[in-house]
Amino acid sequence: MQNFKDLIVWQKAHENALLVYDATKGFPKDESFGITSQIRRAAVSIPTNIAEGCGKFTKKDFANYLQTSFGSVQEVEYLSLLSFELGYLNKSQHEKIDALTNEVKAMLISLIKKVRA
Repeated sequence: MQNFKDLIVWQKAHENALLVYDATKGFPKDESFGITSQIRRAAVSIPTNIAEGCGKFTKKDFANYLQTSFGSVQEVEYLSLLSFELGYLNKSQHEKIDALTNEVKAMLISLIKKVRA
């Protein structure tokens, strides 16, 4: 068990969740239960699963939670692209979310490999 707040990947994932929440404030009202909800849930799922995994006693359990976080990273990456192409995110918002999402993705891949080794 470890303190999730000490993990840089958690810090970056938390930053990304805040960024997604801020960027989606301007989404159309009719997307409240669609893309807005889905991208927010996926973005929050990343640091949440990292935090929950840190509370597990085995490396295998921790790795499984990291893997779930990785799936959510993929979801945010796609939903950010979709939101941009639908005109809900401007280019700057999309680029910021995409860059941070890809940074978190790379860090998760590295950590999953390390934990599973």
